[in-house]
Amino acid sequence: MKRLRKLFKSKLVWVLLILIVFIYINNTSLLAKERTGSPFLMAHRGLAQTFHTEDLKNDTCTAERIFVPEHPYLENTIPSMQAAFDAGADEVEFDIHITKDDQFAVFHDWTLDCRTNVKGQSKDYTMAELKKVDIGYGYTADNGKSYPFRGKGIGLMPSFNEVLTQFADKMLLIHIKTDDRKEGNLFADMLAKLSPERRSQLTIYGGDLPVSIVKEKLPDTRVISVDTMKNCLLPYLAYGWTGSIPASCEHIQIHIPEKLAPLLWGWPNKFLNRMDKVDTRVIVVGGNGTEFSTGFDTPADLERLPASYSGGIWTNRIDRIAPIYK
Repeated sequence: MKRLRKLFKSKLVWVLLILIVFIYINNTSLLAKERTGSPFLMAHRGLAQTFHTEDLKNDTCTAERIFVPEHPYLENTIPSMQAAFDAGADEVEFDIHITKDDQFAVFHDWTLDCRTNVKGQSKDYTMAELKKVDIGYGYTADNGKSYPFRGKGIGLMPSFNEVLTQFADKMLLIHIKTDDRKEGNLFADMLAKLSPERRSQLTIYGGDLPVSIVKEKLPDTRVISVDTMKNCLLPYLAYGWTGSIPASCEHIQIHIPEKLAPLLWGWPNKFLNRMDKVDTRVIVVGGNGTEFSTGFDTPADLERLPASYSGGIWTNRIDRIAPIYK
């Protein structure tokens, strides 16, 4: 009893108690402003063919394992993006690769081998040559007995500029696939020709180097990379309990794995409200964050995400759903 009384007389104990109470009150979502708003729908690669995910790896040819097609659209094409917007998507995500003539082709895979009738990478061809490629050539739902899209994908690979022109007033999430300095500079120069209003509708993510070049040249552009997330979240984990938000968290986009999200100070509503104040969009993805696109590119991860986050906005492959927050 005497020891307990002595403990309560200790100034250090009272300081610690006051600090604990402050941290709790300052970070509990119970006292946070309630998040409201209608769902926000994002279509990943437009409207795409679905595929089974058993033993799926980064280099798996997903065109060879599609389910029986339920629609005629191929990913990363203008018809698939238009179909996604027509279905209610607020934003479409797509991938870009550089071409031989320094344009950017809209295509997901690192090589053309899986989906098309040619070999190599987009950088081995001019944009005009890629227009002659059949991007539906490799799709099969029955282990090669039939190819339902063969001959139907000729001319469907769009350029980045074509997508910008076709969807001039739409929100777009653009994945620059490489980590090349030349591509970063070339892409930033292309974006610089757009109006600030148009750039405000775009978000750029991908390799650390090209993304950093875009951000350096065009600070008003919303970006996301492994580096930008680390630069934001590590300082936030260190002192975010105070309510202070690192400057590196301002006007970017961050993907937070569902398993790590509860570790963030003020998760969920207090944290999300803080990010709102600095104009940063937060996307909750599946998995543990061991890879940059985990839970975002992988349908299996998206299926497992809970639908209980308050004030949620939603991201969707149209067929696969995961929560997303502004």
